[in-house]
Amino acid sequence: MAILSKSNTSLELYRNRSKFKWVVLVVSIIISLVSIYYTNMLVSQLKNREEKSISLYANTLEYLANQPSNSGINFVFEEIIVSNKSIPVIVTDEIGKPLDSRNIPRADRAQTVKERNSILKEELEIMESQHEPLLVTLRSGDGSITGYQFIYFRNSSLLAQLKYYPVVQLSIIGIFGMIAFLIFNYSKVAEQNRVWVGMAKETAHQLGTPISSLMAWVEYLKTDENLTDKEIIVELEKDVERLNMITSRFSNIGSEPLLENANVYDVINETVLYLKRRLSSKVIFTISCFPNNELEANLNIPLFEWVIENLCKNAVDAMVGDGEINIKILKANEGHVVVDISDTGKGIPKSMFQKIFQPGYSTKKRGWGLGLTLVKRIIDIYHKGKIYVKHSDSKGTTFRISLRS
Repeated sequence: MAILSKSNTSLELYRNRSKFKWVVLVVSIIISLVSIYYTNMLVSQLKNREEKSISLYANTLEYLANQPSNSGINFVFEEIIVSNKSIPVIVTDEIGKPLDSRNIPRADRAQTVKERNSILKEELEIMESQHEPLLVTLRSGDGSITGYQFIYFRNSSLLAQLKYYPVVQLSIIGIFGMIAFLIFNYSKVAEQNRVWVGMAKETAHQLGTPISSLMAWVEYLKTDENLTDKEIIVELEKDVERLNMITSRFSNIGSEPLLENANVYDVINETVLYLKRRLSSKVIFTISCFPNNELEANLNIPLFEWVIENLCKNAVDAMVGDGEINIKILKANEGHVVVDISDTGKGIPKSMFQKIFQPGYSTKKRGWGLGLTLVKRIIDIYHKGKIYVKHSDSKGTTFRISLRS
């Protein structure tokens, strides 16, 4: 009971793993938004500070231009004008001709005056797009206006870097998260494969002994002269043969299965004939193949029969032992064969189309929820095909299997 309780708890956690993913995603988005908001707030504050610095720079320049030289003014010049070593600035005359510039490395490295002026012109266009230029009024000794100058500036490299920091930060986190997810996903798939292989091999091993014993009992019954109903032996032999096939299926799951070109109709028909004798007589099977019964595909016959059995048994459960199962085999494009298995059961909600293939999902109280998971694994991994819910409503469900021919 304790083992069952732990298993059910694990399955419940597995079913709810998508909820945990959403919680992690929401938390990640919140952290990202907070990071962007905080960085933008810092950028805004730094931007305002730089604008105030440039405004002070302009006022100082205007003051110096209209005052006689003295030590105090030189001190102001050194502390405000010269100390600006981060904000790119260009001073122009009234017609936009550059007079001076600061913190523009490209212009400082220019070899000729023409090259320097060309660079400053490009910088002026950038600066004008970012900020309105500041006006500096030049006056004579009596206070009359003698001319104007304009101070253009743009954001410092530090501000630009800080502005794009969240994008870079989130990109790095995103890349790291993606790599971590791929590694985790790969390790998870590898672990699942080991579990499947281990379970399959152990199951095949455990079935070996009772099957051998049953085979011995069948041979013993054949020699029993008092047994009058020989049909019992025939049916027992069929069941023993079926158990051998199940053992073979588990062995194939535990190793790389071999595929062979087989007639799809014959394989499905043989499986249905076996099921008919063991399912409710109220279940009606119909099999049709278009354009003829000669369609072939690459199959591992024991495993593919297992797929058909699982889907048909699930269909019978959905119909509560009374209804129709229609199997259509069709020739598809690009060398594929399609198998549609339809029932007249209660249907599957659209929101569950993907979940039904997940381990642990089951509508049965005592179900482990591994049947359709195994079906999908056999088709997707071993046959390199696809299986999905083509259609489902209150009148029934259709599963589609796509195989390579």
